[in-house]
Amino acid sequence: MIHNGILLALLSALLFGASTPFAKLLLGTVDPWMMAGILYLSAGIGLASIHASRTLLRLPVTEAPLRRADIPWIMMIVLTGGALGPVLLMFGLAATDAATAALLLNLEGLATMAIAWVVFRENVDRRLLAGAGAMVAGAVVLSWTGQASFHWGVLLIAGACLCWGIDNNLTRKLSSSDPVQIAMLKGLIAGAFNLVIAMGHGVSLPPANTALTAGLIGFLGYGVSLALFVAALRHLGTARTGAYFSLAPFVGAILAVMMLGEPFTFTLVIAGALMGVGLWLHLSERHDHEHTHEAMEHEHRHYHDEHHQHHHGPDAPPGEPHSHWHRHEPLTHRHPHYPDLHHRHGHGRAS
Repeated sequence: MIHNGILLALLSALLFGASTPFAKLLLGTVDPWMMAGILYLSAGIGLASIHASRTLLRLPVTEAPLRRADIPWIMMIVLTGGALGPVLLMFGLAATDAATAALLLNLEGLATMAIAWVVFRENVDRRLLAGAGAMVAGAVVLSWTGQASFHWGVLLIAGACLCWGIDNNLTRKLSSSDPVQIAMLKGLIAGAFNLVIAMGHGVSLPPANTALTAGLIGFLGYGVSLALFVAALRHLGTARTGAYFSLAPFVGAILAVMMLGEPFTFTLVIAGALMGVGLWLHLSERHDHEHTHEAMEHEHRHYHDEHHQHHHGPDAPPGEPHSHWHRHEPLTHRHPHYPDLHHRHGHGRAS
């Protein structure tokens, strides 16, 4: 399951990282607020089509649906990650070259990890902290102007990363539910909100071919990427999913240099090297100790592995994987693990 989570997080990072230089190509002709609306709304529409097709084709339900109690979390996720984050990124991207902006998006992983550690008490060891320090150093190298000040575009991108860091930690609360449904609702609500705001400020819709291109970028880079990210959260926890997601900025920076002809500067090399060290420290972490699972009950997609040896009633869905409400009995054992749905136990000091 750990390897599944890593693959999901890396695929999510690849899609989101590639979206940055492609979005930069369109920002010369599309208003940043309009672009944010199109990206998220198209993500929501695309995922809604997938969700509807599963129903029409009567495919087996293997994911836990969202419940009424999840609505407050959905609304907070929409506000931070769907409304504020993309708008700040688009305005920051409009004032910053794509390669620099792409690498600065590493701050999302840092913000995600810091909030998970400080606010939600998720375990973070010295290796992850050292990696975070290297990423901060890389971000400072990118943003420093040499005149005791920072470029305002950089501050906007940093603000977007903070919003997404909050969003990622809030999404952790819903990671046991259907990732497609979560990403769909976020895209539809946030996209419609930003589109209405843009049009209320007199911004016109772009030409059809431009809108379709932005829509494809949004569906893959925001919709599919977010669904994969949510699925990774249940396997890896918030801090580690954010760490693996830190691959995204490097994908964006490389594509920006190749596609847009942006200069391959010494500053970019130094910052990339620092952030690369941080990413390697995160990727090479191994967490293995004896731990105890307390009794708990919840609902999510699962196989009958060593953590899911429970009884089924007559209404339990057939086949695997499947989703239903189930109970975990107390269990003590040892194996490599991350803070996933079943390993959110306490730890001592970071080691």
